[in-house]
Amino acid sequence: MDESGSGRARSAQVIVVPGIGGSGEGHWQTLWERDDPTMVRFSPASWDAPDRDDWVEALERAVADAAEPPVVVAHSLGCLAVAHWAAATRLKVRGAFLVAVPDPEGPAFPAAARSFAAPPATPLGFPARLVASRDDPYATLAHARERARQWQASLVLAGSLGHINAESGLGGWTQGRDLLESFRQGTTIERPAARRRAARMPEAQRWLRAASKPC
Repeated sequence: MDESGSGRARSAQVIVVPGIGGSGEGHWQTLWERDDPTMVRFSPASWDAPDRDDWVEALERAVADAAEPPVVVAHSLGCLAVAHWAAATRLKVRGAFLVAVPDPEGPAFPAAARSFAAPPATPLGFPARLVASRDDPYATLAHARERARQWQASLVLAGSLGHINAESGLGGWTQGRDLLESFRQGTTIERPAARRRAARMPEAQRWLRAASKPC
């Protein structure tokens, strides 16, 4: 139960990672932040002249400042920043919700973001959900599927939504919010003490506990 006594579980903090230029007033990331005080936008030195090392450091600070392991919600170039950060950090996150991952080798990829090229092609090390559009001008479906495979992320095809940004006319993007909430509900950080208790628990007792859980 939360401190207000409402009976609702307290939401984990969410770190919002926009793409190049930041997310404007009509972008779903901005609208979500307005509606949810647990969402905090990370703060790189520049949105319009993005530098990979600076964005990685800014994300590291944001995660370190979180009261508990957060969920990261990234869009476009922000997804590549998350991948680069994941390969360099020792901090924990509950997971990453990655929307419209761009292809750095694609013809539409901005030259100003060239430092984000060659993101790691290895598992991120935490749960991830990748959301893709069928007609994204910055990445093909084949690219989205390959990134999901490399990063061991689940893949959701959200329809034909362009780059899933303000120009897509999504407003608050209810579908995306539902996908995020279902993802958050399925992510947990296993505590070391819980792992030790599980290791000491007799096999029959572990089986009984698992069998008693509702389906």
